[in-house]
Amino acid sequence: MPRSPYGFALPLLLSLAVAAPLTLNPADAVAATAKHAPAKTAKAKAHSAKAAKVQPKGHAKAHRAGRKHAVARAARAGSVFRPVHAHILMDAHSGRVIEAENADVVTYPASLTKMMTLLLTFEAIDRGSLRLDQDLPVSRHAVNQKPSRLGVVPGGTIRVEDAILALTVKSANDVAVVLGEALGGSEANFAEMMTAKARAIGMTNTTFRNASGLPNKEQRTTARDMAKLARAVVSLPPQEYAYFSRQRFEWNGTVVPGHNRLFGKVEGYDGIKTGFVNLSGFNLAGSASRNGQRMIAVVLGGETAKSRDHEVAELLEKGFKTTGKQTVATTDGKAN
Repeated sequence: MPRSPYGFALPLLLSLAVAAPLTLNPADAVAATAKHAPAKTAKAKAHSAKAAKVQPKGHAKAHRAGRKHAVARAARAGSVFRPVHAHILMDAHSGRVIEAENADVVTYPASLTKMMTLLLTFEAIDRGSLRLDQDLPVSRHAVNQKPSRLGVVPGGTIRVEDAILALTVKSANDVAVVLGEALGGSEANFAEMMTAKARAIGMTNTTFRNASGLPNKEQRTTARDMAKLARAVVSLPPQEYAYFSRQRFEWNGTVVPGHNRLFGKVEGYDGIKTGFVNLSGFNLAGSASRNGQRMIAVVLGGETAKSRDHEVAELLEKGFKTTGKQTVATTDGKAN
């Protein structure tokens, strides 16, 4: 039996991963493998063609499927891709950075994106262009988003206040699109509004491409930019920021629980936003207030939700202990 032309995939993936451990993700690894693969000789091509002709049709189809799965397994096994791990601790009142690591290394925001969707939603409410009791239409595009979803139906509606809670509590991707389409006319237009707002509040390394944070390689950010966005959120009027403290809400007769597990575990903790996609790891922007002081901690690229939560909790505690000391971490890594 001829040797599979994909037999080189695993060792080559391993060598590529060793050469670039922090920049090679599984999808790029497969592309790089194909790029660097040795060309077939004319003899080998003829041999492969001959083999294909003599094999039964069903066998050839199964063989192609097997090769596809083999390459996918090789990519998973050979790649050592790890999400960027970064954190930043900020005094919310002054904006002073107390500690940071890899705070300017570009990565993916995941559902921390929804902080911007909500910030623009509250601005629209403040302008009077949206009302909390207003019904918003649900499009087919919104319904087709990947989970997490609230379960709205195409042609239906959802109240603005319920939509806000669906994002702060459930992190519902379908409802994020409902809000984006209501505010921007289309999700693409809304993403441009999001990016413009990001620039306006000093988020110089952030680009938004959707309202939810679902995977998009052009949707990028940094821990420092997410801290700036979190600072804008905690500066909202108290009645608006209070939505980020909700741990559950009722939708269609069902109680919908939240994802943020730090409530009750850190003194003064009152929320902001969790997030996860494979390329970003586990993200969390959290805030706590004590005795007139407020801290913001952002962790990107956590290996697990538990480790991410633990790191945010430790950062917040450190912030309250070191308040007043004009220190910035020397480990603050920067990238162009």
